[in-house]
Amino acid sequence: MNSEVQKFDLVILGRGAAAFSAAIKASELSNGEMTIAMIGVGPLGGTCVNFGCVPSKYLLEASHSVFRPEHPRMAGIHTTMVKYEFSEVMEGLRSYVGHARDTKYAKVIENYSNVSLFTGLGKFVDKKTVVVSDSNGKDVAVVSGSNMLIATGSHPTVPNIEGLKETGFLTSDTIWGINDLPESVAIIGGGAIGLELGQALLHFGSKVTVIEALDSLLPQTEPEIGSALKMYLEEEGMKFYMRARVSKINKNGGMKSVEFITHKGNEKIDVQEIIIATGRQPNTEYLDLKTAGVDTDPRGLIITSRTMKTSASGIYAAGDCVSKKMFLETLAAREGVTAVSNMFGEDMKIDYESATWAVFTNPQVAGVGMTENEFSRKNGSCSCRIFSLENLTKASITGETEGIIKITVDPKDNTVVGMQILAPNATDIITEGAYAVGKGYKIDDIIATSHIFPSISEGVKLAAQSFIRDLSKMACCVE
Repeated sequence: MNSEVQKFDLVILGRGAAAFSAAIKASELSNGEMTIAMIGVGPLGGTCVNFGCVPSKYLLEASHSVFRPEHPRMAGIHTTMVKYEFSEVMEGLRSYVGHARDTKYAKVIENYSNVSLFTGLGKFVDKKTVVVSDSNGKDVAVVSGSNMLIATGSHPTVPNIEGLKETGFLTSDTIWGINDLPESVAIIGGGAIGLELGQALLHFGSKVTVIEALDSLLPQTEPEIGSALKMYLEEEGMKFYMRARVSKINKNGGMKSVEFITHKGNEKIDVQEIIIATGRQPNTEYLDLKTAGVDTDPRGLIITSRTMKTSASGIYAAGDCVSKKMFLETLAAREGVTAVSNMFGEDMKIDYESATWAVFTNPQVAGVGMTENEFSRKNGSCSCRIFSLENLTKASITGETEGIIKITVDPKDNTVVGMQILAPNATDIITEGAYAVGKGYKIDDIIATSHIFPSISEGVKLAAQSFIRDLSKMACCVE
């Protein structure tokens, strides 16, 4: 190895959404003058484009194309069985992921001659210097930076279950390599990842069972929404075991046996495949953060301020390796921008309160701000309303009435503090909630805003109007 230290203005550990966002922002702010090193392993783009948002939504949309014609919602539309080849679907998925990675990351970074890519793992030797090692552990470069950004992302958590490794399993990182649809699947974990993968496989024809340790799905959601989603998924054929702890896994002929404990006692199911969806953990164990003076929480996540500064001077962090409540690609990108802006002397703070989150099941789930329980615990009381899509004209027309919209407000002045939506296109609508929470809008501001009729987004206005009138006594489009 050439032991000569290569010096840069900014060293970024990682090459996912946060890293790219930071590199591009730094380049823009410096008119391309800032020298940047980007260090990482694995495919460019990180989790989102390669293993997360992009392939999972591709698979979901493909599965809906199979499921919907077989389950028509409107009168006179007959059931149509869709022919498909699952292996070709997966080939198309992988091809699209490659295309997205190439066009959105590989070709993009080629436009920035001030950015140097290093393939390998970076390890701190002091606060300003990292050693880069290849896959064999051989040191290949020494890099120093005036500013450092840690954006190393995360990887799936694999629980310590007896027999799991010997039996074999898939995760949200490895499932994209399969070509055959499993006839039956046990998904350990009922969070966003587990439910999205579960519904996609269910719509293709797998028998799907979800085993969840908690007593409810999606703990970040309002209880009404989590319960409603569970009911809808059960109606589609998904089976749930709640408050269940997996105790042992082993092979049983050509099947995999999953033993778990519920309130009924010991239970067991045999499935063809197992998917682990118990969360993710940060890629920080190899960084030697203690040497750099960077503090972490008990989970290994890096503790930062709202400016994305760590406990070590000149070192920032962004993305899924940061200690916070939500782990989202868009939030990671914003954190990268925030970190770089503060490096340039700006006083920018990340806004977590109006950050939106989503689950891409059908119906979709999306939210922003505080839940009823969170606001009540902090302030003593709140005011909220729940609007059912059964009372929405557009939903009645399409037959997609499964869903609710819940708005939480501060009772002192009717300021919107939270919104959650369970609806076919909740991910497109929740931005209205983000504006309301982020800008301090009141219920009257939503009511005074024109909404298209008929549309799903009109449900937000009707939910707001339910604070001031009985909707059963209201004609269409009443202001």
